[in-house]
Amino acid sequence: MAPIDDEVLKTASQCRHYAMCKIDYLGTGLCPPGKRQHYVSYYPQGRMDLYAALAAGLIPVTDELVRIVETCTLCGVCDLQCHFVTGLRPLRVMKALKERVEDYLKEGGIPVSVAADEPLRRLRAIVGGEWATNDPAVLVTYANDPFPLADMLMPRYVVLPGSREEVAAVVRLAGELGLPFAVRGNGGSVFGFVFSEGIVLDMQRMRNLSIDKDNWSAAVGPGVTSFELQQEASRHGLRANTAEPAATVCGNIVCTGTFSTWSHAYGTAADGFIDMEFVDSSGRIFRLNDKRAPNVFAFDNAVIPAPGVCTEAKVKLHPTTADEDGLLVPFWDFDEAVALARELGRRRIGLAVAVLGVHYIANFMSPSQDLAERLKGVLPESLGIRYVVVAIGDRLARDAIQALAGTVIDSGLWRTLTLGLPRLLDREWQELVRGFEGGRPPYETLCRPEMRPLIEAALDPSPETLAGAVEQDLRGLYAGLYAQPRFTDMTWLNMFRILSSRMSRRKHMFAFLVYVPLDRNDVINHINAEFARIAEAQGLDHDFGFLTPMDLGKRAILEYDYYIAHTAPAEREKIRRAMAEIEPWLDGLAERTKGVTFLKYVFSQGCSRMENFLYR
Repeated sequence: MAPIDDEVLKTASQCRHYAMCKIDYLGTGLCPPGKRQHYVSYYPQGRMDLYAALAAGLIPVTDELVRIVETCTLCGVCDLQCHFVTGLRPLRVMKALKERVEDYLKEGGIPVSVAADEPLRRLRAIVGGEWATNDPAVLVTYANDPFPLADMLMPRYVVLPGSREEVAAVVRLAGELGLPFAVRGNGGSVFGFVFSEGIVLDMQRMRNLSIDKDNWSAAVGPGVTSFELQQEASRHGLRANTAEPAATVCGNIVCTGTFSTWSHAYGTAADGFIDMEFVDSSGRIFRLNDKRAPNVFAFDNAVIPAPGVCTEAKVKLHPTTADEDGLLVPFWDFDEAVALARELGRRRIGLAVAVLGVHYIANFMSPSQDLAERLKGVLPESLGIRYVVVAIGDRLARDAIQALAGTVIDSGLWRTLTLGLPRLLDREWQELVRGFEGGRPPYETLCRPEMRPLIEAALDPSPETLAGAVEQDLRGLYAGLYAQPRFTDMTWLNMFRILSSRMSRRKHMFAFLVYVPLDRNDVINHINAEFARIAEAQGLDHDFGFLTPMDLGKRAILEYDYYIAHTAPAEREKIRRAMAEIEPWLDGLAERTKGVTFLKYVFSQGCSRMENFLYR
């Protein structure tokens, strides 16, 4: 059998499990066997895990592994999809996995056939023979994710139900057999919550999606992702408040309630849906609009289980206008940026609003990690930008923001800076901007209308200029992507959120989310400072993430991020020690400070009314 290649193994082990290979977010198509077979193991994410599992001796070559390998045509779709957000090149892992299994067969190896036991036969009687398995080549791809505080847990069975009735029957059988189960939507998996030593229910086959324009809503199955819902809503001129693109809609609502920059206008948790359908632990089907249903709208400041398995959500949709566009307001001072975000909330200005740190800005703009790291230095040092307030709104909202803020980066300048980014980082360009300062912040010079022709000439913004920053063999593909207006359209990028996974290109992102009182800058600054102090004490990379105003500027959700090498035991130990300090500190702060709620306690209570956890 072909030996394990250490460089290939390094790539395989770095899979972030963000599931971006499971959605056609670039318009380049999907992995054909993944789309057809649905199991994670047939997608590039699963194949990365399989190569790592073979290297670690966790699984043998099985009949199913042979089928998985045979279905891969090495079409290369995964390479661009993964590189665009993580910088990884998974195609060589696909090739190495294929070669390793093919060599095993050529050398006379006999694949292991895994016999079906009685529970599996009963599961297959419910969902069909193709949609329940105990083959290790499938099980191992449902056994772990990059979450550093959860150990691998191999399930006995993976089951893909196709209807709510099948879900109910599987739940009843699990209860009868005493088998625990976990539910996943086959979207992103980074929190260590979707493992079970019994059954993993993968909801990927339940992909019903229909728009009801008259009722401003969409009926969404548990296998539908945020990207797919937003795409369908957009075809009807509507918008949904959605999570990260590969996150399943139902799973995200149940887990944390959907929050995003659009929560400025659309809220979160129960604000996002009209009704939901569940299967409870006894196999009973109920809807939240049934008066006999459990009260999931209440909130308990504790870690509690989900109300059941969500089998459908009726999600709210919102109108859009033709004049919507985005802008950025640059700041050096964090408190000033927060003050503007709070003012926009109180004045009901804009649809999507957030304060972003320089780490977010740099990664959103940059097609490569190298460019992002350089831009992270240039923005504060040469342009005087440490934070921006990003806002999406109609023409009236943008005019109001410009009147309040004075200096803004409009969508045209944003596009110029993005497409000319490699030259923006040239020393000559930075010196040119500083030469015009006149005692004012450099970003003010950058945003002056009379500077636009000079900027255009100096940066030569084009898809080809930006594509020059990536590997030679990908430049044509990147130029083709950035020739499409949507890839530099701030409204589209905020709606579909395809750039969020870029935050973890260098290391896995461990995000801490806290609801905060937006009129208490002292509390917000204390939270940021304490996260920074703990990270520094443990030797962890860290940075402020974002802050989005909610409920008319009275509250906000704040993200602070730690970055860890998730495969390194030493890094895992660092985050364990950090968590041992963070949790009691945040619990104590929440007890003393009205408006502070750690998102940890909202997990599995995402259907609750946001007022119940914002105003405890």
